Amino acid sequence: MQRFSFGFLFLAALYVSAEANATSEQPLPASLLAASPVQAASSVHAASAVPAATPVPAPALPPLVADNPAPHIALLLPLKSKSTVLARYAEVVQQGFTAAAGVQQGLPVRVYASSDEAKDVITQYRQAIANGAMVIVGPLTRDGVATLTSFPGITIPTLALNISETPNNAQKLYFFGLPAENEARQVAQIAAAAKLRNATIISTGTTSSKRLAMAFADEWKKLGGSITAEVVFKDDFEVLKNLPVAPWPEGTEPQPASAVSATGEPMVNDRPLPPPIAPGNMAFLAADHERARLIRPYLSNPTLPIYATSQLFQGNANKLANFDLYEVRFVDMPWLLQPDHPAVMIYPHTATPLEPDMERLYALGIDAYRLAHILLTNRVDSSLPLDGVTGRISLDHQQFLREPVPAFFRQGMGLTAETLAALNAAKAAAKEAAKQAAEAGSSPPSPAK
Repeated sequence: MQRFSFGFLFLAALYVSAEANATSEQPLPASLLAASPVQAASSVHAASAVPAATPVPAPALPPLVADNPAPHIALLLPLKSKSTVLARYAEVVQQGFTAAAGVQQGLPVRVYASSDEAKDVITQYRQAIANGAMVIVGPLTRDGVATLTSFPGITIPTLALNISETPNNAQKLYFFGLPAENEARQVAQIAAAAKLRNATIISTGTTSSKRLAMAFADEWKKLGGSITAEVVFKDDFEVLKNLPVAPWPEGTEPQPASAVSATGEPMVNDRPLPPPIAPGNMAFLAADHERARLIRPYLSNPTLPIYATSQLFQGNANKLANFDLYEVRFVDMPWLLQPDHPAVMIYPHTATPLEPDMERLYALGIDAYRLAHILLTNRVDSSLPLDGVTGRISLDHQQFLREPVPAFFRQGMGLTAETLAALNAAKAAAKEAAKQAAEAGSSPPSPAK
């Protein structure tokens, strides 16, 4: 089973692979976490705008009897799935959703649990409306979202937590998630903004890695970048030696520097640094945390910028593992990278800490509730972009797009530029305080009066 990324995610994306589901349902990829084919709850991709063939009228559905009707927010999740993994994902999303509901205190939340969303979603959707739902959130799986997208009875604001290839003709159906492929595209945008133009892609041959590589390459080319090479790493470290990069323009190669001592004598360096790589080169690492730790030491040239997605980041608890990823740049959500951010601090964490991939799903649940509340109150124009715990959220047609936070590995941690500055300032203040304390302790006593 591959980790759900999101991917974030990520994810990552929802970061879940098709193999994670023992049934025909495909879990949403998260986080963080990984870019799997089912990267469902991972990004927010709205259905394609390709015109559909003229549908055959479906037989009229029998009316449903209301069950304790009252205005509420309906949450449709596969909590009864035969896949314990998928059921656990759904449970964590529910926890994040109810945590946000407790903070904002709007309409009550009513949960509709299914065992197979592809089969149950239409009945549950109709039942929620019969019971008085004002806005509906879900389903979570890709199959469930595909089924709902084909349903002509979307009559109230609805937020699907996955992607669908089915054309969407419902004006009130929206999509939100954490696709890892979206993160790969955003990494391409960040690298292009840094004036990098030549990319070497390193993938691992897995389905999720291929999807990340393809998404990055597609966006990179749209931005005018060039793909120098794609290297596939399958435990063969030879492919990482002499990594293909774009050469220096003819006549501009730097001359090797001569190392000299303080007295001007030549020095022999047993481990000379590799020659600098031509400006504009970068490497994109389409790999998960464990594979990236194996690959990173072989990318030893300090002049080669290395970029990746949130699949590399497994939190700051294991600093030793993070040291292996020194200076790799990546993106992830504020929930994991900026715990002291005001938009993050107001929402409670679970009593028992979750693994990073699960934390991403929990954060997805929080922002899903916030978006549902915006849809319910018809405040889309005035409330977006939203400073979400999963990133800065905007709306493109019926897709809620998430912009994660840029970060890098340093000091054994995944840090943003702001958190690194705060750490350095705290260290400097502590050093100065210790110095002043030492000076005060060594001062001669004041003469007695």
